Amino acid sequence: MADRSTVFESLRPVPEEVLDASELASRLDQASEPFVVRGLATDWPLVQAGTLGPDQAREYLKARARDRKFTVNVGMPGGGERLFYDEEMGMNFRTAQGPFDEIIDGIAANEGKPDAPTIYLASVDVGDYFQGLGEENRLPLGQRRPIESIWIGSRTRVAAHTDVPNNVAVCAIGRRRFTLFPPDQFANLYPGPIENTPAGRPISMVDFHRPDFMAHPRFAEAMGIGLVAELNPGDAIFVPSLWWHHVEGLSPFNVLVNYWWRDAPAFLGKPEDALNHAILAIRDLPPADKAIWRALFDFYVFDNGPRTVDHIPKGARGVLDPLTPDTAGQLRAFLLRSLSR
Repeated sequence: MADRSTVFESLRPVPEEVLDASELASRLDQASEPFVVRGLATDWPLVQAGTLGPDQAREYLKARARDRKFTVNVGMPGGGERLFYDEEMGMNFRTAQGPFDEIIDGIAANEGKPDAPTIYLASVDVGDYFQGLGEENRLPLGQRRPIESIWIGSRTRVAAHTDVPNNVAVCAIGRRRFTLFPPDQFANLYPGPIENTPAGRPISMVDFHRPDFMAHPRFAEAMGIGLVAELNPGDAIFVPSLWWHHVEGLSPFNVLVNYWWRDAPAFLGKPEDALNHAILAIRDLPPADKAIWRALFDFYVFDNGPRTVDHIPKGARGVLDPLTPDTAGQLRAFLLRSLSR
């Protein structure tokens, strides 16, 4: 087992850039790797409320919460802050619903207790669950129409995972640590199950605080490439699509606001759906058949060059031409009919 300080101290820092909010959208147009902007959102009212103390920050959020049930993850008392699997590969936390005020008061009541359960509101849609919060605290992202989410909780550790959308995350209250790895490091991070996950995405099975290099020897290679950033209130980080990120809330009370968007047209399908379908239809075929399908995928999907279509008259290529909303809809309808048989 490695000492946790050794793990994080061995990583390179995420590069930092000096930008103001008005420059962010154009910078993101050229961004393909992570970067941190210090103080990007220090003028947010939410951040300013947090500087007065966690109680003031909680009251600010309570005043804007809509009157509806919020979904919350609650760990076992004394179970630590890591949201992960239990010994039977179930979840080591339970999911409940309740009024926002009661959940927030529960976080406050447990602060400082040695056996306090982890309490975590994860990926809450800002517009659906709060009135005015998004309008008062927002980053200008140009023509992007992102999904805006808020994450609120006690000390937490969320295992390394990927998201398909790009992500700008703002540490609004408390402190956050992001540990990042490029997409090609997925095998060195030992991803777990696809369908049985804490939050819908496969997660790394490595405990970043106590990595077991006997069980996960390739993680040492990932550590040589990984990046780390500790964010203070108002700091922001850009996490590109499919970069692995391990996220920790380091303070007794933490709030993160993030913006997700895809650069691909909205009518395109989700790549993870194609992966699941390939597992269903191809993975367990005989090796010779899999080799043929690998070649077909290269021909139609990954190479997708002139040799794929030049021999077919223009106007007769169908979905082999670049997809449009109409042809994407036709393909989706065909797949739905096929899957329903």
